[in-house]
Amino acid sequence: MTGVPASAAGGSSGARKAAEAAVAHRAGADGASDSAGSDGTVRDQEGGRPAPARGGKITAAAVNQASVWNVANLLTMLRLLLVPGFVALMLADGGYDPAWRSFAWAAFAVAMITDLFDGHLARTYDLVTDFGKIADPIADKAIMGAALICLSSLGDLPWWVTGVILGRELGITLLRFVVIRYGVIPASRGGKLKTLTQGVAVGMYVLALTGWLATLRFWVMAAAVVLTVVTGLDYVKQAIVLRRRGIAERRAALEETEA
Repeated sequence: MTGVPASAAGGSSGARKAAEAAVAHRAGADGASDSAGSDGTVRDQEGGRPAPARGGKITAAAVNQASVWNVANLLTMLRLLLVPGFVALMLADGGYDPAWRSFAWAAFAVAMITDLFDGHLARTYDLVTDFGKIADPIADKAIMGAALICLSSLGDLPWWVTGVILGRELGITLLRFVVIRYGVIPASRGGKLKTLTQGVAVGMYVLALTGWLATLRFWVMAAAVVLTVVTGLDYVKQAIVLRRRGIAERRAALEETEA
């Protein structure tokens, strides 16, 4: 009697087991790929060892791009969008209608309030981005500059006041960029008080006030102008000190290297 090989005798069941093993192996590989983490790596289901994912770099890039669209940056973009709306409301019906001026004041107030919150949110919740660093000061200067220019063009505010405030803001911004190689000039309490006083004063001028309120806004604006000049001079002093210190430190490091 001819003997039948064991492999042949169990051929059908052996092939079925081999097919099931291949399917299980493929399913395990698919499951591992589905367990990729948010950092773009794949975790081995048994040992938890990270394995590189083919789309890891693409995923990381997508996360970095998405981080720009955070609440702090959205508030900054809202301020930028409010600028043309504010100008339109401010100049509507000749620029002297109390109702339109009230709507313009509301837009200006929203812009000032969001200015207080976006920076705080960015620092508190680690939402600082390169876009925010550039867009935030632009939004601040845009809404304030638009308000001052509108007020001066309507004859409500002398042009020299607008020139002093805008000249100081632009000059200090440029000064920060000039000395940034030596360090960063921190925002002072005087600077924050200046910003608050400017916002209140400009807001009062945007409204069509009369009587004693019109007199009060004059003195608030006078205080804002004084703070603008004083804090501007203080920033210039800090920039000079920072530059001298930076030059001295570089010179000392160079001498130490040569020695």
